[in-house]
Amino acid sequence: MVYLHIITPIIEVLIIAIAINYLLSFFWNTKSMDLVWGVLAFTFLFGIVTFFNLPVLHKIMIQLGSAAVIGFVVIFQPELRIALSRLSLKGRRYKEITEFDKFLDHLSTSVYRLADKRIGGLVALENEDSLQEYAQKAVILNAYFSSELIETIFATTTPLHDGAVIIRERNIISAASILPLAEDSSQLTKSMGTRHRAALGLSNFTDALVIVISEETGKVSIARDGIMTRGIKIDRFKGIIRSIFNPPNKMNFQRKFNFRDWLKR
Repeated sequence: MVYLHIITPIIEVLIIAIAINYLLSFFWNTKSMDLVWGVLAFTFLFGIVTFFNLPVLHKIMIQLGSAAVIGFVVIFQPELRIALSRLSLKGRRYKEITEFDKFLDHLSTSVYRLADKRIGGLVALENEDSLQEYAQKAVILNAYFSSELIETIFATTTPLHDGAVIIRERNIISAASILPLAEDSSQLTKSMGTRHRAALGLSNFTDALVIVISEETGKVSIARDGIMTRGIKIDRFKGIIRSIFNPPNKMNFQRKFNFRDWLKR
């Protein structure tokens, strides 16, 4: 019990220090930091008034402090909301899912916008098997995915529209990539050309999900595990991709809570 009385204050001071450091990380080098220094100065002055037992100033500062607490919450509401959301593991997972959904929405919009315009396209989403050997022989981009970029790549007036775009996580790794052609074309119809055969070929060698946009029919197809699924509507398109690239398990999202990394934020 004696050791408990000695350790308890140390634990309390450590927890308070971590909490203060965590909160200050959101205010440092911002305009809000000036107000933080003001709060610290007020606290220091309040300690002096209490130590010298000045009753009038003590009462005035208590009244001002009560009003300041409300003002503090109002002024720092954005920072406090961010701090609490990062502290919550549920909030972190929600953010991960939201980012994946944004990527999927933008990808779906781009694919079906190209399909409506009858602009052909070939997109390979890397899964567990690396597609680096196909990317390094193409035009390396290493650009963050955006609807504008992928639609520009497949525009017929650009030199990159032939070949495939390879996407890893949410980054466009390369464009104009040459994919292996399928030897067995029994699944392909007469309206399907080289893009469909290349998509089927890559799906035979890797676990990638390959999206094909037909410039002749304006339909979207998906090749995976050597199977071509044709004429997919946008809702099913999203469902298939979401079922394969599940945010908590795929796309290289942060899955483990690291206390040391959390303290550095």
